Amino acid sequence: MRTNIETNTVTKQDLIETLKINFLREVEAAATYRSLADKEPDLKRKEILFMLAQTEEVHAEMWAEKLQTLGITELPESKPSFWKTLQLKSSSLSTNLNRMEIEEHRNIESYEAQKRYGNANITDLINEIQEDEKKHAQSVRTLANSSDPQNSLQIYLSRERWHKRGGAGWIGDAIYGINDGLGAVFGIISGIAGFTSSGRVVLVSGLAGMIASALSMGAGAYLAAKSNRELVEAEMHHEREEIESDPAHEREELELLYQLKGFTEQESAMVAERITSNKELYLKTMIQEELGLSEDQMPNPWRSALSGSLSTAVGAIIPVIPFFFMSGVPAIMTAAIVSIVAHFLVGAGKSLVTVRPWWQSGLEMTLVGVIEGTITFSLGLLGNMFLH
Repeated sequence: MRTNIETNTVTKQDLIETLKINFLREVEAAATYRSLADKEPDLKRKEILFMLAQTEEVHAEMWAEKLQTLGITELPESKPSFWKTLQLKSSSLSTNLNRMEIEEHRNIESYEAQKRYGNANITDLINEIQEDEKKHAQSVRTLANSSDPQNSLQIYLSRERWHKRGGAGWIGDAIYGINDGLGAVFGIISGIAGFTSSGRVVLVSGLAGMIASALSMGAGAYLAAKSNRELVEAEMHHEREEIESDPAHEREELELLYQLKGFTEQESAMVAERITSNKELYLKTMIQEELGLSEDQMPNPWRSALSGSLSTAVGAIIPVIPFFFMSGVPAIMTAAIVSIVAHFLVGAGKSLVTVRPWWQSGLEMTLVGVIEGTITFSLGLLGNMFLH
């Protein structure tokens, strides 16, 4: 490798300033990783963070050597900003790790831009450091995703609970649809009933609210499911590309994931070898272990839309029903009683998709309904007083 520095496209001073920035970037990254390692209670994770810090220090030494070849013997002093220091001290470990992943990607982009200098000596070094930075970004992402074992356990248990109940995702959508429809239309008819005693006006208003709520919920459910499906598909596509373009790095990441789970390096290598031998299993494992996603999280948008619309319509029609058969105060009182009871039943039904006691959830929903009805009815009465 040549020892001289060629500056065909930039001045020598420009190159020196760039290399100083590179040096400081690596020094600050090393200091950050060491700080995170000092706070990390898990020995395995601490070891990984120290290794990342050591690699960054090596990178800094490389840039220091390049600066020396340009006649720079006094290296710049690293002075982290007050804001960065405050963020590091006040943020959680996972948040800091996420920031470092972003920083690693920024470094990769910055180094890529520096290749335009056309200096073969610098470009060779940049290529070498970029490879390390890519590994660092993957390692940091893995550490961040596994930084909260309790949360991971809760997610796992939650998935198990759903599977044992027959994949009850649509049940949850239906219950929340009924909840929204009931709450929205009960509020509408309460306000209209306070404004006018005409049962026909209340009935038409309730039906209009039911249709609007059902269509709105269906459209929202469709778009949400479609977006979620597209997100999972995009992540799977991205992960597949990474596996195909850089299988060695992805395998290292997989091994690291299992080391973080408590496997030894040899055991992790054996597991990774078995998984990587099957392409589909390899992809599914990386998606699930690294991103916490799976093909089960790809709901059918049309089914979600239908479930959301119908359930919202069912909930919305409940407070309207009495106005088909009555009018005046009896209709209003009956609608209020029916709606309050329905609020309790829907709230109790929510316990199917939550961990709260059915009676507590039911009473909470009842209280919400009473407050909602009281406020909207009062507003209707005020409107009647001032507009008539």
